Order: sequence, then structure tokens, then C-alpha cells
Amino acid sequence: MEMNEYKAIVEGLLFAAGDEGLSLQQIAAVLEIEEEQAQAIIHMLKEEYEQQKRGIQLIELAGVFQLATKKEHAPYLKKLVESPSSTSLSQAALETLAIIAYRQPITRAEIEEIRGVKSDKPIQTLIAKALIKEVGRAEGTGRPILYGTTKEFLDYFGLKTLEELPPLPELQGDDEAEKEADLFFEKFEENFNEST
Repeated sequence: MEMNEYKAIVEGLLFAAGDEGLSLQQIAAVLEIEEEQAQAIIHMLKEEYEQQKRGIQLIELAGVFQLATKKEHAPYLKKLVESPSSTSLSQAALETLAIIAYRQPITRAEIEEIRGVKSDKPIQTLIAKALIKEVGRAEGTGRPILYGTTKEFLDYFGLKTLEELPPLPELQGDDEAEKEADLFFEKFEENFNEST
């Protein structure tokens, strides 16, 4: 195998390993080479990242190698993390968020029962946007994850507490409550889409 192929494989392995990184021994074992060869590959990769002025670097922490962003790019990474995503919430994500807001703590299976469709993707989206989080485990078989809204959810929609959510129409049983809830969720969607 050529050196460029080894470097590409090691780069892929380090990317896949993420924050856990890989030790020299792990790299050598996966590539079925000596540790000295693995060290040479790591050294070449590290130099390439430095010479080519790349956005990532290869670092070693406590005997583990990992890919990391450069310190000088921290202000840009901070902006990325702090700004809302450039995509708006889908209808499925909005439905899922409304169900969680009103019925929390709630499991994925209960959400899917209410919606009538799978909800894995909307839940992942809402977690990524920090609007919901894992709040515990339900009793029973498999101890499924319970989801609830976050402080960011309250902040984002200008709520002090969940009690400020409009009442559900079936709880009040009149058209006025339904209009109030519809207006809230229309405003909810507009606010979210405008800020993204």
C-alpha cells in the first residue's frame, strides 16, 4: 500500500473516532503495521495540516491522536454554535415540538402514537437545535428515553414557564381556545423561521 493511501485511511479513522481519538497502538493494529510506521504516518499527516494552512490540525493528548479545529478559528466556531441553524423547522418537527411541550415528559413511542408516523428525525432535529432534551427514562421494558423542552425553548419563544402555553382546544372545548392555540403556533413558526 502507498503512503498516501495509509494517510487517507488514518485521516478517516481519526475522523470516525471523533473526540475519543486513537492511540498509536490502535492505528498500527488496524493498519496491520509496526508502531514506528504508524508514527511516521501520523508525523506526515501533522506536517501536511500545518503546511497547507488547513482548518483542522492533528493533535496528541495523553497518548491519543485526534483531529481538532485550530484555536485561531474559535471566534468563527463560536458564531456557528451561537447562531440558529440556517434551516427552519419542518412541519414534522413543529408537530413533534408541540406534542413534547404539552405532554412532557414523553417517550418517542408516545409521540409517534399521537402523530401516527415515525418521529426519529424530528426528534434529532429538535435535540440538535437544543429545543428539547433527554429528561430521564420511563419505567418498564427497555426503559425508553423521556423527552422534555429546554430553557432555550422557553427563552426562544419568550415564555417564563410552560404554564404560559395556550390551553389545548380539547381541554377548553371551545373555538376561542383553538384560535388562540393556532395563533400561538403560527407566531411560533414565523418567529422561528424569521430568526433562521
